[in-house]
Amino acid sequence: MARKEYVVEEIAKIMSDLEAIRNVAIIAHVHHGKTTLTDTLLARAGIISKRVAGDVLYTNYEAIEKDRRMTIKSADISLGFTYNDRDYIINLIDTPGHVDFGGHVTRSMRAVDGVVLVVDPVEGVMPQTETVLRQALKERAKPVLFVNKVDRLLTELRLTKEQTFERLLELINNINKLIDRYAPEEYAKKWKVSVDDGSVCMGSAYEKWAISKPLADRNKVTFKDIFALTEAENLEKLQEVAPIDEAVLEMIVKHLPTPKVAQVYRIPQIWHGDLTSEAGKSMMAVDSKAKTNIVVFNLTYEQHAGEVAVGRVFSGVVRKGVEFHVSGKNEPQRVQQVGVYMGPDKVLVDYIPAGNIAALVGLKDVSIGDTLSEDVIEPFEQIKHYSQPVVTKAVEAKDSRDTTKLIEALKELSKQDPTIKVEINQETGEHLVSGMGELHLEVIETKVRDEFNIPIITSEPIVVYTETIEKGAGPIEGKTPNKHSKFYVMVEPLKDTVQKAIDEGSIREGKPKGQTAIDAMIKAGLERPIAKGVVEIYNKCMLVDATKGVQYMNEVMELLIDGFDEAVKDGPLAREKCAGVLVSIVDATIHEDPVHRGPAQIIPAIRRAIYAGMLTAGVALLEPKQNFTISVPQDYMSGVITMMQSRRGQGLNITQDREHITITVKMPVSETIKGFSNELRSITQGRAIWYHEFAGYEKLPKDIQERVVLEIRKRKGLPVEPPKPELFMD
Repeated sequence: MARKEYVVEEIAKIMSDLEAIRNVAIIAHVHHGKTTLTDTLLARAGIISKRVAGDVLYTNYEAIEKDRRMTIKSADISLGFTYNDRDYIINLIDTPGHVDFGGHVTRSMRAVDGVVLVVDPVEGVMPQTETVLRQALKERAKPVLFVNKVDRLLTELRLTKEQTFERLLELINNINKLIDRYAPEEYAKKWKVSVDDGSVCMGSAYEKWAISKPLADRNKVTFKDIFALTEAENLEKLQEVAPIDEAVLEMIVKHLPTPKVAQVYRIPQIWHGDLTSEAGKSMMAVDSKAKTNIVVFNLTYEQHAGEVAVGRVFSGVVRKGVEFHVSGKNEPQRVQQVGVYMGPDKVLVDYIPAGNIAALVGLKDVSIGDTLSEDVIEPFEQIKHYSQPVVTKAVEAKDSRDTTKLIEALKELSKQDPTIKVEINQETGEHLVSGMGELHLEVIETKVRDEFNIPIITSEPIVVYTETIEKGAGPIEGKTPNKHSKFYVMVEPLKDTVQKAIDEGSIREGKPKGQTAIDAMIKAGLERPIAKGVVEIYNKCMLVDATKGVQYMNEVMELLIDGFDEAVKDGPLAREKCAGVLVSIVDATIHEDPVHRGPAQIIPAIRRAIYAGMLTAGVALLEPKQNFTISVPQDYMSGVITMMQSRRGQGLNITQDREHITITVKMPVSETIKGFSNELRSITQGRAIWYHEFAGYEKLPKDIQERVVLEIRKRKGLPVEPPKPELFMD
């Protein structure tokens, strides 16, 4: 393959050739080698020296990433390559592997058509390996496999060649089982990876060598030759006969789809508008001559340019001066600059056509997941992250004069990363910041201090609980403060299947729109009359208008929805958010004079009725849990199990690989934020390796609930005694 350096003008030119474009993310479990592999491709494209590839970790360009040698946010980079005398452009995204930053992976999947899954064969398929692959397949991004750190099997585990082959074969089979399980049915067989067809390559990104079957055939070497050179540590010869950039680049070009191929099956999955409309047809065809439609999947902040929206262009051409409608916003917005990212640097270009990734400057009011369109179209499906913020810290400015700056900084950070939740605690005036875990919050704190230069004080971590009900209650009467209007409300638990559908995004939060939304609710298990009456979905709770012929109901509906949203945002028991509650308004008497049915009357009436109904039914707290995978030498197994049991851990699985034991256990988050890491290191003498992933919410044991509720109420400055239903029924 010929090599040459690419300038921006050449890259911009290649962007118009749909056959030459690949939009690709590199995904993996933490520390399996994504950024090191990315370095080798950057070296091939001439962006960094081949000599420093693997050490420089170029796409970890933030100071905090360099300090931790860990990818914390996705990095976008457009690379020019030559393969078989043809020019190609790869719009590459290096994604994080740590579970706390999984939101970046989810968002990146909206932008790409294919992924390179990187796996360390010593650790094998880890929890986050499965999670990121599942997210990719959900967005219909086709995978190929790079088995990294293969040399570890020979040099560390001292496996024979035969054992090494067995281990690699088992790994490939395990990946194919996941593809079979999570890929769209029509692609499950087609998308399986295979050594024979070249959709698998293996090597060492750090040592800059990799081999695939096509490359081995072309260079007339066998896999056994490669392993012999590895054992002999003959790196120079390895890099000569098995150059990593050639193996990986060939795999990407041959096996990952062009936008023209991918958008045909991706658009129906992620856009639920009319596929026969002009917008639908142009996006399916990746038509650059049509009106422009873009999805924003990332936001970055630059000191001089301000906010930069990064988006996938699905149709049309984006250029300076074009005006876009932004989904959910009234005013159109104008693009001031268009560019492509070359790692940390944004390089300006004249235009970017459909099928590519664009960096847009000048859009002031844009969020991740927004649809940008020249003509108003149905917005793209929301970008849903599988995990939820489960740990909270109170954050205050050291100097009260910095409070406004702090609010702006937290707003900016939560726009860049929607998995961060920020709210003001009205009782205490604190800013509550919720994240995926302690590391996530630590990174947020560091950014506030270092990037925004705001000295802050933070509290100890607080766990986020959820309120729900286990049985139904009602009808409960809710009166307006002036007693002129009355609403009769019933509450009941929302089916698990419906909650799961909301989590997965097949039922969208907000006001249901059209027959498609009703069908999705019925499919998830809601009865047809209830599904037809749903007027609002919020926090995995539903409000249903089950009234018949009640006068003025339509006129107060927006206020009833506002009151419902308020009630399920702060539940009655501990002012934690609610989930899994179905609220039905079954009857109402509404005063004829609009003066007597304003917000100050209607909102408290419905909110108090919901609170009374939930307390009558009995409110249960749900606590967040995580699955921990802990790998330890066999001698420490009993100590780890005893420790887990003392922290309310529930054992799920134990496997043995020679002298090492892997324990999988489900743990409450509340038990993992108080000295967990130190205790685990202590009892294993620092020899434990562990990972965790979100495992959903489960009911808090009754004997613990009372104590937790008291602690939460005390912390929030509420009366210590939880309220009775009667408090909301007078």
